[in-house]
Amino acid sequence: MNYISTRGGMAPQRFSDILLGGLAPDGGLAIAERYPRFTLDELKALSKLNYRELAFAVISRFVDDIPADQLKALIDKTYTAQVYCHGRDPAQADQITPVVKLDEALFIQELSNGPTLAFKDMAMQLLGNLFEHVLTQRGQEINIVGATSGDTGSAAEYAMRGKHGVRVFMLSPFGKMSPFQRAQMFSLQDENIHNIAVKSMFDACQDMVKAVNNDAAFKARYKVGAVNSINWGRVVAQAVYYFKGYFAVAGEVGEPVDFCVPSGNFGNVCAGHIARQMGLPIRRLIVATNENDVLDEFFKTGGYHPRGLDRTYETSSPSMDITKASNLERFVFDLLGRDAAKLAELWRGVDKNQGFDLDPATFARMRDEYGFRSEKSSHADRIANIREVFERYGLQIDPHTADGYKAAKAHREPGVPMVILETALPAKFEDTMREALNQAPQRPADLQGLEAQPQRFDVLEADAEALKRYVAERVPV
Repeated sequence: MNYISTRGGMAPQRFSDILLGGLAPDGGLAIAERYPRFTLDELKALSKLNYRELAFAVISRFVDDIPADQLKALIDKTYTAQVYCHGRDPAQADQITPVVKLDEALFIQELSNGPTLAFKDMAMQLLGNLFEHVLTQRGQEINIVGATSGDTGSAAEYAMRGKHGVRVFMLSPFGKMSPFQRAQMFSLQDENIHNIAVKSMFDACQDMVKAVNNDAAFKARYKVGAVNSINWGRVVAQAVYYFKGYFAVAGEVGEPVDFCVPSGNFGNVCAGHIARQMGLPIRRLIVATNENDVLDEFFKTGGYHPRGLDRTYETSSPSMDITKASNLERFVFDLLGRDAAKLAELWRGVDKNQGFDLDPATFARMRDEYGFRSEKSSHADRIANIREVFERYGLQIDPHTADGYKAAKAHREPGVPMVILETALPAKFEDTMREALNQAPQRPADLQGLEAQPQRFDVLEADAEALKRYVAERVPV
């Protein structure tokens, strides 16, 4: 299996090569030359597997430069009940992503049972093990420069802490995350973890990371890699839980199922698109956004117009306070028939903050052939839906999952199961949960008092050159 760039300017590479990289040399994103497909009979066989077996069956289709026995050992080491131990029912921990039934056709898939209580752990824990394995085999080191709006940072740091040959430099918007999210990241004292609070919004953090990745000489000298949603390894690992969720709710393998996905950077939804391309019978992928509704606008109108920092809003679902959806490029590449030249032309406008508009035929194909729909939520919607789910089903959901619940209700159809992908556990957003339910959210015992622990971080202006100096001062060359 070889990997190419969405913009056509990268020679084919193997999985281990693109695993350690960020942006492709031409500024595009790495993507598989083709999608392996499962037949209906193969899907029926997959439906009988546990999570570790299923993960190997899916991921191994994309990885042929790590021996199968070694890849299987890394996957088995990752997906254990001991790692994913924060679920609602401890007896279901070995299922890794258990499904909660709300009514006859509406479900929530638990994805937040890992160490940082967010769905990002599902892929990041595997990525940490893959990084360490490949770096050890090659006798190399890597310096991860990433950006987070809330959950990616802590998931990456918990996955990479103490890993041999890995340093993490994680940017986050200063003062914009919840107290719990900040404490998860900033309380880590590991020497290979560096937290950087940027005096701006998430999109500025993301722009700084892209600037570092686009400086080829700096990237090579300081061995810069990435773990945010532009990393192909993460997206492939996330595709696994779509298979698991599908098998949990489909009446028979082959029947359609809809998935509703809260999203800011489009990585989680992109994984669903990949699962669908692999033959999983997903009918619709519903994208749920908050007030930062650039994705809702795209899927409703065909116009993708990223917004400036002056039009990026702080909301009560902060992990989706994003107006430049990096991973959308992979889907649009497929939507355009994998025409790299046409994709590059569109993204020249995106890179200049001008955006683009799909022609009517392409827009129709996006909705009809690929089945995308979308919906946005307000703070009032989140409060009302957190309250509704608790009163109706006795279940606490976090604000991002509440955005998903609203979108799922708007787009569900009789006879088609709808799975809402959980984003995080409510404990990460105590202020919003108290407003909605007049009570503190449930918190795992091992995370009591997290906010009181000492925190360590540095503050930078939103300046890419300042970030380069920061990294250079801490990396021996």
